Amino acid sequence: MSLSLADLPWLPPAPDDFRGALAAAASAAGLARLANHRLGEPQLVRLAKALGRLSDTAPLTPFRLAVLSNATTELLLPALVGTALRHGLALEVSAAPFDQAVQQALDPASALHGVRPDAVLLAFDARGYGIDGHHPALTGAEAAAKIDGALAKVATIRAGLARGCAAPLLVQTLAPPPKRLFGGLDRRIPGSASRLAAAFNDRLAEAGDLLFDVAALAETVGLESWHDPSRWHHAKLAFAPRLVPLYADHLARLLAALRGKARKCLVLDLDNTCWAGVIGDDGLEGIGIGQGDALGEAHLAVQRAALDLRTRGVVLAVCSKNDDAIARRPFRDHPDMLLREDHIAVFQANWIDKPTNLKAIAKQLNIGTDALVFLDDNPVERALVRREMPEVAVPELPEDAAYYPRMLLAAGYFEAVAFSAEDRGRAEQYQANARRAELESSATDLDSYLRSLEMVLTLAPFDALGRARIAQLINKSNQFNLTTRRYTEAEVARLEDDAAVFTLQARLLDGFGDNGMISVVIVRASAAVWEFDTWLMSCRVLGRRVEEAVLAAVAGAARTAGAKALVGRYIASGRNGMVEDHYRKLGFAPAGTEGEATLWRLDLAGWTPPALPLAIESTLP
Repeated sequence: MSLSLADLPWLPPAPDDFRGALAAAASAAGLARLANHRLGEPQLVRLAKALGRLSDTAPLTPFRLAVLSNATTELLLPALVGTALRHGLALEVSAAPFDQAVQQALDPASALHGVRPDAVLLAFDARGYGIDGHHPALTGAEAAAKIDGALAKVATIRAGLARGCAAPLLVQTLAPPPKRLFGGLDRRIPGSASRLAAAFNDRLAEAGDLLFDVAALAETVGLESWHDPSRWHHAKLAFAPRLVPLYADHLARLLAALRGKARKCLVLDLDNTCWAGVIGDDGLEGIGIGQGDALGEAHLAVQRAALDLRTRGVVLAVCSKNDDAIARRPFRDHPDMLLREDHIAVFQANWIDKPTNLKAIAKQLNIGTDALVFLDDNPVERALVRREMPEVAVPELPEDAAYYPRMLLAAGYFEAVAFSAEDRGRAEQYQANARRAELESSATDLDSYLRSLEMVLTLAPFDALGRARIAQLINKSNQFNLTTRRYTEAEVARLEDDAAVFTLQARLLDGFGDNGMISVVIVRASAAVWEFDTWLMSCRVLGRRVEEAVLAAVAGAARTAGAKALVGRYIASGRNGMVEDHYRKLGFAPAGTEGEATLWRLDLAGWTPPALPLAIESTLP
């Protein structure tokens, strides 16, 4: 297999009869399965056309993207639609006329505002900001002023969007030029093209917009490969056409992360994946791992990559065909092992088939199987999991284990649009959840189990400290989300100061650890009726009566303000069916429909708060 990242080597090769496979893929799910192969731009275009012929795109998540660029995008857009299938999105994409970004953003009657995009991509290269080429005569101050002007253009577009569609802005970083006017001295010349691009990227990273890091992407495949001056002069293509599938994949995974589709759990095979050899046959002394041996160091690098992912919040699990006690020996007794048992949330070592074990892992962690990434050196096992569980991400691996970490990380399964202190503790939270599940299975009744958790629920209004995490939850929560309305971080900030809105963020602590922020509520408050605009919760805390505690807090505040009733709203999204009866279970009565929403009403006069098996600490007004 090719190991060039430009060829998307983590994906399995396209079917030999792609046209036949496309004809047989009669549903959106079938197209998504076909998209999960190494496809070229013409094949991606055919996928996009097939998607356009479907009237029903479930179970894909709809997403509307608008593109503003100083380059030609006709080649890119259909390939992007086909690629987005791979990441679970039914993408609608539109582009402003060539080099009309500012006009489209500032005109509230423009086509850009009319499509009501979920996000806007600002796909400029250095030419779009007027900072291309070399300017050796510029002083440091003059070069900084040139960067100020480029960032002012971004700010103008951002302001125009805020007044109209209010969609979040994704801004591309600038790929450095492949040619150096001064050679190695370019880094010291303020007006060199490479120095200007680097300065722009550094300043852009501080601006707060979502970043699409084209600079890193271009450097990964090589700047000479990325830049194609002939294609720019002939067709105004911003980069080499053969890299369209790579560009589209990186952009699509970023859009998917905005919708909470990044994977959560890395499941590791053991023999010949985490170490060289077979522990059951070779014994503890015979497996290859550790320094001084090329193969052992390669497998140690796999473990190091797994630990790095765990540090940023990815939960780790094991799925191995092995005797459990034998499989655990290296984790306990081998001095060169980086991974230890306490790094692993769920350890499945037995002789059951791997698809069954992967389902068990997801169930114990209380996550969907579509949140799993499975790393296995065995091509037979990889093919079996892909066939039986197409929703599980299974990276293709070469024979040389030294490249396993590169394939895993290059695939972008764990793409992030934010990183907080809470994200750092995510792995421990899921690990604690698995221990809670074990405790629940041994408890004699639910109430005794809940009391044994020693839960403390902390309630507070929205604030600046929690703002980034609140926006992240609003934009990634799909299942326990009554309306799936999305708000940007800037919109969340405005809600903090809106006297007509009641906001609530909830955190949960128990005897196993801190669950972090687990619920977000936005209520539109009028004199007589308070209406739930947004109510979402983490599925990790289902069944712990937290929703009853949240309702009690909202109802108490509403009564204090003189309101007579609460109104709940449920809007089906295709992924939130689990909360269809949420309000009924809490005692609300049906109140008809309004558009696509089902309404529920709770009269506060006859309602009394329930006794709950948890303590509540509140700073709510």
